Amino acid sequence: MPHTFYAPDLTATLYTLPEDESKHAVRVLRLTAGDAVELVDGRGGIFQAEVAQADARRCSLRVVSETQVPRRPYAVHVAVAPTKNLDRMEWLVEKATEIGVDQLSFLRCARSERRELKLERLQKIAISALKQSGQAWLPELAELTDFARFLPTVLPDTTFIAHLAEGERVPLARVAAAGAGCCILIGPEGDFTPQEIEAAFARGIRPVTLGSSRLRTETAALAAAHTVHVARELAAF
Repeated sequence: MPHTFYAPDLTATLYTLPEDESKHAVRVLRLTAGDAVELVDGRGGIFQAEVAQADARRCSLRVVSETQVPRRPYAVHVAVAPTKNLDRMEWLVEKATEIGVDQLSFLRCARSERRELKLERLQKIAISALKQSGQAWLPELAELTDFARFLPTVLPDTTFIAHLAEGERVPLARVAAAGAGCCILIGPEGDFTPQEIEAAFARGIRPVTLGSSRLRTETAALAAAHTVHVARELAAF
C-alpha cells in the first residue's frame, strides 16, 4: 500500500507537502522521484499520486488520478462530555474517525470533570486516523460548549439522549434506522443531571438506551456511532 498524506488544500495536479511532511517523506520514508503515494483531502477526495521532486523541505507530488467518495445518505453526530483523562478522548476521536462519524461535539455539563478542551491535538489524531483507516471524510470537531447552549443547535426529531436515570427508554437501534441524520448525546461519568435530562425532554429530544451494560463515556460514544451504522445498514436490506 502506498503511503498516505493529508492534503486539505489540494486544488491542482501538483501538490507540495508542508516542510514537516516533506522531511518525513524523504528522510524517514525514503521516498524518491516516481514513488507512488496517496493523498486525501478529508472532503471525499482520494488521489493517487507520485513523487515529482523528493526535496526534504518541499517535496512535490503529482496527482495522476482522483476518486470522489460520496457522503453517506445519513449523518452521524455524537455530542459527548469529555472525560478528565484526555487519553480517553483521544482514543474516542481515533476510533470514531476509523468507523466514520460526521461530527463530534464536546459538551460541558454540570457534572463534567473537564471544563476546558483544546482541539489542536484531537484534530491531529483525527487526521492520522483518517490516513490509516482509508476513510475519505474527516469528522468535524466542535468546540466545548455548555449543554444548555448546545441543545437549541440540534433538531429534536433526530436527536437522542442516552442517560442512565430511571424511566422509559427505547433502543437506539430502533429509532436510528430512518432519517437523514442522527445526533446522540452522551453525558459525563456521573451522567446528566435530572435538570439536564428535563431540558432535553422539553425540547422534544427522546431518551434512548445502548443496552443493559453500564458503559464508560468514551465507550458509550463509540457504541452509539456504531449502532447507528448497523441500524442503517440493516434497514437498507
